Amino acid sequence: MAEIKIEKKPPVWPWILLGLLLLGFLVYWFALRDQDTDDRMGMEEVENTEMVTTNETGPVAEYIALLDNDTEPMGLDHEFTNEALMKLTAAAQAVADQSDYDITADLDQVREYANKIEVDPFETTHANSIRKASEILAGSLHKMQEAKFPQLANEAQSVVSAADKIDPDVLTLDQKPAVKGFFNEAASLLRRMN
Repeated sequence: MAEIKIEKKPPVWPWILLGLLLLGFLVYWFALRDQDTDDRMGMEEVENTEMVTTNETGPVAEYIALLDNDTEPMGLDHEFTNEALMKLTAAAQAVADQSDYDITADLDQVREYANKIEVDPFETTHANSIRKASEILAGSLHKMQEAKFPQLANEAQSVVSAADKIDPDVLTLDQKPAVKGFFNEAASLLRRMN
């Protein structure tokens, strides 16, 4: 009589479990790596702001240095956007104070919107808050330009146009160039006003 051998296949579930663990590890590692680069970026900003030229000092120079030293992509936590809005607000206040022009009420609203975007990183209305803050800032800078810097009409209009390009119905991370474009146009105007 012939002998029948039955070979048992090795179980597949250990391989599936190993794959899931590896996938979980990779996701965890990439999430921590992003936070580490944000920390390093913050340290670089502190180091590089000390090397600002002597003709630009104070909040305007800090804001411009923030934009010049930005090498990391905008993240889900909107830390860069919040910091840029806060430094832009401080720079606008400094230029307004130098020019004896009052935009304090507008800038208080901008600070509220800037703080709102950092509260919940998974909120989908950040673009709306960024748009409102940028419109208020652009309007304030435009009014100040009309009153104190009439020769900068084109630059002020560029800031208003850049603010209008931020779409409140699109996620912020899907329109990074529009947000950074607004920040860069505002920096250009403030540099000329300073």
